[in-house]
Amino acid sequence: MAKRSRFSLIFTIIIVSFIVFCGFMVLKDLDAPDISLSHGEDSINLLLPVTVTAFDESSIKSIEVVARFHDNEIPLVKKEFSGKGKSQSLIFTMADSGLKNNESFELEIIAVDNSFGKFGFGNKNKIVVPMRLDLNRPLISVKSNVPHVRRGGTGCVVYSLSKDVKQTGIKVGERFFPSFKQENGDYLCLFAFPYDLEVKEYNPQLAAVDKAGNQTVQSVNISAIPNQFKTDTINIRQSFLDAKAVEFESLVPEPLSDIERFLVVNRRIRRENAVRLLEIGQNTAPEMLWSGAFLRLPRAALRANFAERRTYLWEDKKIDEQTHLGFDLASIKQADVPAANSGNVVFAGYLGIYGNIIVIDHGMGLQSIYSHLSEIGVEIGRPIKKGDLIGKTGASGMAGGDHLHFGILIAGLEVNPQEWLDQHWIKDNVIDRIKEAGGKSPQFNISQENTPPIETRKTPSKAKPARKKR
Repeated sequence: MAKRSRFSLIFTIIIVSFIVFCGFMVLKDLDAPDISLSHGEDSINLLLPVTVTAFDESSIKSIEVVARFHDNEIPLVKKEFSGKGKSQSLIFTMADSGLKNNESFELEIIAVDNSFGKFGFGNKNKIVVPMRLDLNRPLISVKSNVPHVRRGGTGCVVYSLSKDVKQTGIKVGERFFPSFKQENGDYLCLFAFPYDLEVKEYNPQLAAVDKAGNQTVQSVNISAIPNQFKTDTINIRQSFLDAKAVEFESLVPEPLSDIERFLVVNRRIRRENAVRLLEIGQNTAPEMLWSGAFLRLPRAALRANFAERRTYLWEDKKIDEQTHLGFDLASIKQADVPAANSGNVVFAGYLGIYGNIIVIDHGMGLQSIYSHLSEIGVEIGRPIKKGDLIGKTGASGMAGGDHLHFGILIAGLEVNPQEWLDQHWIKDNVIDRIKEAGGKSPQFNISQENTPPIETRKTPSKAKPARKKR
């Protein structure tokens, strides 16, 4: 009898444990999978690849995509997943949907996880996205005259589009210069003729991608002007490496000799800084914040030109070649630096070869940079007016002597600053382009001087401009 009671107890425990286990498996995951769609617009074309991603802690069992048109169900793609991944994705297009242009439909996406779910079949989630098939590419109509663009310089074009778009601008190889919509509905684009391209290689193209993924690309009719840049030779001396030892070691902590560390800074850190400036260049206002010609550092001598090709020597042997961008302007030590034009501070801090640097955004991809500073007097986010004092010149970064590296950026790429210091160039190449297309432009007084006087300290009569440069 006792033996039978013990057997009954064990059997009861097994049954109860099984019920508890099943209850746990059923109740442990009652949440349906999360579903996300890479295409967040309400229209789509036939060939645009769309990615569906489903996520669930119990792993994903299957994803199915169906198009519903009136009473028709059009299967697009379905996939069963054998793995236990918490996140699974699949890609589909509308190529085999059979839908016609401008037809509206519903995109139905179903994801099932690997839990037992409420009924033992896994939790299911379904989302329904209203869509319209759009096969019409945006049409581009250029409204401004043919821009003259000098190698290393800036061009301006105004155009209209036949429909709203997701992205538009000018492509130059792998580089992209975004356009900005104006009050009258037109688009304005400031774009560069990169210094490292020859005239025969320069083929800017207007591009526009609409919300459905339809893309139009067409060449821009331009007048490309060749330009030759100066060269220079710089002897790297031990005294310079000693002066920069602590700063360079903070940038390149690897155990290297002084000259090896210099080469890493001059090559790798320079490339990284260029990438960072491109990133900063994306942080721009959609409207013009500037007006008139840009200011130059007062009473300063030009010590290095834009796109100057430099050959570096160590112990009379060539060790490197790099291109210097922007202007090097030398005044007295720790001279006051005025903002070249109005805008917003989008970067203020330390950046590799530039040392202490300020970047001011003037809107629509146009920015100015002030580097090698000994003092930064502004903070990120601060509005700036033309002529405001923002810092003091110095010798931080890759500078061998006190001076200001002044540069102009278009979408993060340095261009020739001289154009933006010239009122006649701005009027002929930017302001008139806007006016001839019927748009509004900033106030512009052609009679004012190129460099209006601003309040600054006077240069002592015996002071000489610094001559050292790196």
